[in-house]
Amino acid sequence: MAKKAKPKQDEPIEKQLWKAADKLRKNIDAAEYKHIVLGLIFLKYISDAFEELYEKLKNGEGEYDGADPEDKDEYKAENVFFVPPSARWGFLKTHAKQPTIGKTVDEAMDAIERENASLQDVLPKVFARGNLDPTSLGSLIDLISNIALGDAKARSADLLGHVFEYFLGEFALAEGKKGGQFYTPRSVVELLVDMLEPYKGRVLDPCCGSGGMFVQSEKFVEDHQGKANDISIFGQESNQTTWRLAKMNLAIRHIDSSQVKWNNEGSFLNDAHKDLKADYVIANPPFNDSDWSGDLLRNDGRWKHGTPPTGNANYAWIQHFLYHLNPNGQAGFVLAKGALTSKTSGEGDIRKALVEARLVDCIVNLPAKLFLNTQIPACLWFLSRNKANGKFCNRTDEILFIDARNLGHLINRRTKEFSAEDIATIADTYHNWRNKNEPSPSGRGQGEGDNKETPSPLAGEDGGEGYKDIPGFCNSTSIEKVKELDYVLTPGRYVGLAEEDDDFDFKERFTQLKAELEKQLKEEARLNALIAKNLAKVKVDG
Repeated sequence: MAKKAKPKQDEPIEKQLWKAADKLRKNIDAAEYKHIVLGLIFLKYISDAFEELYEKLKNGEGEYDGADPEDKDEYKAENVFFVPPSARWGFLKTHAKQPTIGKTVDEAMDAIERENASLQDVLPKVFARGNLDPTSLGSLIDLISNIALGDAKARSADLLGHVFEYFLGEFALAEGKKGGQFYTPRSVVELLVDMLEPYKGRVLDPCCGSGGMFVQSEKFVEDHQGKANDISIFGQESNQTTWRLAKMNLAIRHIDSSQVKWNNEGSFLNDAHKDLKADYVIANPPFNDSDWSGDLLRNDGRWKHGTPPTGNANYAWIQHFLYHLNPNGQAGFVLAKGALTSKTSGEGDIRKALVEARLVDCIVNLPAKLFLNTQIPACLWFLSRNKANGKFCNRTDEILFIDARNLGHLINRRTKEFSAEDIATIADTYHNWRNKNEPSPSGRGQGEGDNKETPSPLAGEDGGEGYKDIPGFCNSTSIEKVKELDYVLTPGRYVGLAEEDDDFDFKERFTQLKAELEKQLKEEARLNALIAKNLAKVKVDG
């Protein structure tokens, strides 16, 4: 009897779309193809938003009575991009099968930029190139046309935003090392944001890539029943192609990107937000960057804790972040793990100054394989301008060390990511250590709107309200102890061994192994004797 075929589980729409779109890639590199696909998704998004408002204006009901659906000011008033007739998705769809569709899409992108100043020089015009055949482009347009159908139309913006973000991640994976230059893995971004909790205020990322930190910050606020417009974002990116991705990524999420700037000199030489004092800085700067123009900035006013070496920008980034924090500001960022121990060219002295100034709040050791563009071990730093500001426990003379190297799971042979439980474990540990009141609920730190009645699994009596040291995982360490260890900030130096490792009995294990080896040798001798006996019998019989 034939086995029944297992029913195929429905995949999320973003995965289905990715597989279908990837099949149409053919001979185009992922690095180039992402601008084609993401450009079309963005075009679909702004066209859908336009069409929704267009219908309301056309029907002229209520507040739209007497409105002209072709008046650009009507769309500007509603924060909706104006899309001219030749760029509307319906027009493109009807021309999708024509051999000139590439030229038609490029012209649509040009037309949208002309009508919307904030999109000037942002949209890709790459659709008429020879390596993209018109048939594949037409099939892509048909594919993306199916993202929002029927009753899904009303939520198409959220869905398109989710698809855009998912595709960014998949293209980063496909590009490997180059992909890491524009994309920070989502689980790392979620961890940073969940630990910082940027509910309200000004958020800065001076090396913003494709804008993932901002998207996650806004999502975090919304998830906690806050108001997304309580956050204002400021960013800077030196790679123009990546900046374009950021502008599209933010626009598709209704996030104001007017203060996300591009210049090819970068944040050190040409700081676009020179006078900004932010409530939060959140970033993933390039690791160990040796080409940061440090020789031109030896006397820069940002180096309050020591002049960083010209051959490595790690401590330049740290002090750049501090420079932009207001008196109660906090920063969370990714850095190469070597920065925790390095003494090269005065880096050890800068680290000592940061510790002595009570600026270092928490260090998290990360597992390997989290990042696409490097195998360099990484860590998270959390800095606080005022650890005694009254909002949290007074941990002025302590630093929290978390060793998360054993967390995370493989999503392919080369790449790991954190699960939601991993993120909750790390974030809860930090918040329970900082917070004055009850321990934070699992999966979230304590803040406005949180349910404070659910205790964390990390709750305990040691070290403060809801926090306890866990051997092998976390330790609240005094500045004096850090000083004794010469200001090295590697979490493994402080958290110790896990309890099961502390109970390891070497003598008992040695005796056990010796007994197992003797047993194996006896069995081997028995088998050899049996083989020899059988061989002798065969010889006699022969």
